Amino acid sequence: MSRTATVDRQTGETTIKLSVNLDGTGEGKRSSGVGFLDHMLDLFAKHSLINLDVTATGDLHVDDHHTTEDIGIALGTAVDQALGDRAGVCRYGHFTLPMDECLVTSAVDMGGRYAFEYHAPIAAHKIGTFDSELVEHFWQSFAANANCNLHVVLHHGRNAHHISECVFKSTARAIRMAIQSDPRSDAIPSTKGVL
Repeated sequence: MSRTATVDRQTGETTIKLSVNLDGTGEGKRSSGVGFLDHMLDLFAKHSLINLDVTATGDLHVDDHHTTEDIGIALGTAVDQALGDRAGVCRYGHFTLPMDECLVTSAVDMGGRYAFEYHAPIAAHKIGTFDSELVEHFWQSFAANANCNLHVVLHHGRNAHHISECVFKSTARAIRMAIQSDPRSDAIPSTKGVL
């Protein structure tokens, strides 16, 4: 069964078309109008092996907030839809990723319930023109709409760009582990029989 989804999201602030293929190779094109976010989405696709196409227009004359938030919402929604009933997936994933002076651990449960714990502070308020607080907000928006538990912890790191990259890469790797097919079971991974 194809594990794909397309989300068209239109609000008074943004218009987004986003599609995913969970069994991809990390291909796709990202065009959000926010250069730093496109860079992070490229990293996400490459390390999750999710094919990801994103086209977005937003109220960038205000700031990057609505575009970043709404892409997080759309990506979470698409992943949730593509997973379907979650039968045959590993469900859990975790990854600790080093990048230069940074070390980040991400852990995820794609079990159909939302929880979010984020402990990866970035001292700098800006990464170029991008508000660094939007890194956390993107992942909160993703987790709420993917119906997953997501925990992110920065063990150490100083450079704002590196911390952001480390968060996106480690979380992508954790999601990759969680959504992969379990070679030993095609059942729904819960004693309840439903997720």
